[in-house]
Amino acid sequence: MRGVLIFIFLSASLQSFCLSNSFYSVADNKVDSLKTLLATAMPNDARNDVLTINRINTLAATYIDINPDSTLYYGQKAINLSRKINYTAGIANALLQISSAEYFKGQFAEAKQNLDKAIALYTQLKDKKGIGECYVVYGCMYRMQSDYPLALKYLKQALPILIQQKDDKSIANCYKNMGMVYFGKGQHSLALDYYYKALFIGIKEHNKYATADIYNNIGDVLQNMEVYPKALEYYYKALQVAHDSNNLLGIGTSEENIGEVLFAQKQYNEAIVHLSKSIDIAIKQDDKDGISYISADLGLCYAHKNQTELALKYLNTALRTAIQYNNAYDKAYALVGLATTYNLQKDYNKAYNYAVQGESLALKLNNLWFKANAVFELHKALAGLGKFEDAYALSMQYIHLKDSLNNNESIQKITSYNLEYNFTAKQRKIEQQQHEKDELYNQKIKQQRLNLFFMGVILLAAIIISVVYYKGKRKQQHINAILEEKNMEVLAQKAGLDEQADQLNDLNHLKDRLISILAHDLRAPLSTLRGLFSLLEDDNITHEQFLEMIPQALKKLEYTSDFLDTLLFWINSQMDNFGNSAKNFSVKEIISYEVDNYQEQAALKGIILNDYVENNIIALADPSSIRIVIRNLITNAIKFTGKNDIITVNAYKQDDNTILISIKDSGKGMPEQQLVKLFKSKVDSGVGTNNETGTGMGLLFCKDLIEKSKGSIWVESTLGEGTEFFFTIPLGEFQADVELVS
Repeated sequence: MRGVLIFIFLSASLQSFCLSNSFYSVADNKVDSLKTLLATAMPNDARNDVLTINRINTLAATYIDINPDSTLYYGQKAINLSRKINYTAGIANALLQISSAEYFKGQFAEAKQNLDKAIALYTQLKDKKGIGECYVVYGCMYRMQSDYPLALKYLKQALPILIQQKDDKSIANCYKNMGMVYFGKGQHSLALDYYYKALFIGIKEHNKYATADIYNNIGDVLQNMEVYPKALEYYYKALQVAHDSNNLLGIGTSEENIGEVLFAQKQYNEAIVHLSKSIDIAIKQDDKDGISYISADLGLCYAHKNQTELALKYLNTALRTAIQYNNAYDKAYALVGLATTYNLQKDYNKAYNYAVQGESLALKLNNLWFKANAVFELHKALAGLGKFEDAYALSMQYIHLKDSLNNNESIQKITSYNLEYNFTAKQRKIEQQQHEKDELYNQKIKQQRLNLFFMGVILLAAIIISVVYYKGKRKQQHINAILEEKNMEVLAQKAGLDEQADQLNDLNHLKDRLISILAHDLRAPLSTLRGLFSLLEDDNITHEQFLEMIPQALKKLEYTSDFLDTLLFWINSQMDNFGNSAKNFSVKEIISYEVDNYQEQAALKGIILNDYVENNIIALADPSSIRIVIRNLITNAIKFTGKNDIITVNAYKQDDNTILISIKDSGKGMPEQQLVKLFKSKVDSGVGTNNETGTGMGLLFCKDLIEKSKGSIWVESTLGEGTEFFFTIPLGEFQADVELVS
């Protein structure tokens, strides 16, 4: 059920020699013809050298699903020849082929390095198609590693580029891989959307290879929905086309899919025959993904045949390969398979442990299919352990998950797909029905004309009555309009009075907030300055010591002045349009500034204050407001931590639109009853580790500022272990003139 793996083989610069079906395997005679052309080529000049290099790259692409090691050999040969004549396009194309073979063999780090080099060369050549194909290979690679967010990111980057190039085959390939990502996530409805887009392009182009390949993918969805006969129909079609074109990868995938359907139908011996053929091909091609997944399939077959030793051998091989290969999808399948095997052997403790691990991984993958099967095995293990109440709850959860997998939307889309094929016949039927309706209409038209005459007489009488009624109605409406106008005047006056009352109330709240902020945030720096100046009055301090204190005092004065400026800006933001103050700024600059200013205060309590924020994170918000929030959260952390505690400030991109910032401490923490009160109203501020006090208003201001910045704020805490505050703000765009706030 892994789906058929598709690779992007050639870039636009392969010129006229590129194969017409470059996304799919070709027959051996084409490989032989390419070798013959290479053997007879006599590269006497640069033109012939370029032609030879293009042929070598084509041969490398042709070998992808026959023998990936040959792809690596010919790709490296093309690079060596290209460097001799400084042929940049030849190097880029060869790197693309090599990276495809490397990620297929599980060499992800090497594949990423070569893809980055290829993208740099294609960018230099302004070859958009080459860049798009690199992005598709990136998407395939991350899909194989079950890193679905990154896979979708690259595929979505590739799609508009390929659409702009009007390359239907590449567009169809991109659609298909996006469908495979959503299928891996268990989102069958979205997977079908993209499979259909790819399928209709294949049908339009009369590309039977692409069409058969999509049939295999749609078969996967049908298999998940347990529509086994229809799934087998699609798989056998794909197998026939794969045999006709000597497509080893397609043959292996189809054999695997057929074996899985037979296994689901409890035909274990027949399933083992097909799965054995599939794993032989996977081993021959060094396909780690295939080896892991098919080993798990074979292990489950033998488990149901009560051949436990052989079952565990295959399942442990599957798990070990998935861990080595860093494939979370395959690892989850192996874990659930082990849980199934131990449940069959009534070793419920081991079954429970493996099922728990499988469910945890399924949650990370957000895959309903894996989660449903893990929950089912947990249900059986708990029932075997005598925990019937928990087992019953899990059985209800399993039923819910199965219903979600077989949702009406997916069934409707399968039905819609079938309707597309029958559209013409139905259209003819509709036209015939319409013709019959027209005949019936012509028969009735004469009768309707007679009826219209009598209706005209009745209508004339109704018009006369309506005119009389209308005049009386208009008179009444005029009177009502006058009354309505007077009523609106009274309501407008009332609204004006309400608005003035609201403004006065807002000003009163602003005054209270201002006083609280001054008490909360200005006391600490002023107290520090007072202490410094008290030391300066000490006659025992030498001139050198006095000079050493001056920079420290100036720094505190500068920070206090900056705080007052920020506070004034915040006051203005409460009365003006806050949204106009948002701009792009460096999150690192703001956090580092606040961390530096509180290093001394933290050090006095024996606290370690760390800043792990990266330099390249740009936010879109009001920087002064964000500084107030960070300052409040850092001072709160210092207040409730003591000697040898650690405070960590971090920030990273949560998704394409949001930045997540956290301030974590290892201090005294908060009880649950205190957590639920935060951010809701003024609370009694607790006493700090050095008997520090506060107003209890700081977190309310933080919540107000973050929500005005289109973000959210929350907290997690465990009593005695520490507290971590989180807040989000919108992600900005990097610009050369981004203002660095200091």
